Amino acid sequence: METNTQVENYILKKEKWVKELELLRGTVLSLGLEETIKWGAPVYCDGGKNIVGFGAFKSYVGLWFFQGALLKDGSNKLINAQEGKTTALRQWRFQSFDDIVDSLESIEVYIKEAVTNARTGKEIKPQRNKALEIPQELQDAFTENSNLKEKFESLSLSKKREYAEHISEAKRPQTKQARLEKITPMIIDGVGLHDKYKKK
Repeated sequence: METNTQVENYILKKEKWVKELELLRGTVLSLGLEETIKWGAPVYCDGGKNIVGFGAFKSYVGLWFFQGALLKDGSNKLINAQEGKTTALRQWRFQSFDDIVDSLESIEVYIKEAVTNARTGKEIKPQRNKALEIPQELQDAFTENSNLKEKFESLSLSKKREYAEHISEAKRPQTKQARLEKITPMIIDGVGLHDKYKKK
């Protein structure tokens, strides 16, 4: 199976977890999935559908299944890392190399089931019709700056949602304010929050 040098670079940058990531990568590739990078992390696809991805964090290595909520999860390993935000995505966390070695058989079973589900059309579709909720901080900024409000209104719904959620997700008022100050010129320029990461 063809490999991706961007994935190799990603793994090498995660110095603490190189051995663990290489083991996960080898396991996934042995099942014939297509390797790519999406959202800055390795992702593995079948027939153009995202099946599984992995990433390294401070205290664990995570394997995530894009339609994990549909898996049987016989080993009871999957968690919803963003409760209330994601419906389909599920994550499996590993704290060590041995942890992965002990789980290899189960990992393969989960991936094969995920591929079968994708090929048979089983999927949980994201809710697109959720109402746009403008946080109070952004509403206050619109009151003070009519140009900002006008520019925001001209953005696409997805860009509006990205900005609104960016403010809402901050826990502390100071963080919300700092984020608001950062995104104000971006909104006025008519760009989306994540435009710089998207392929031209």
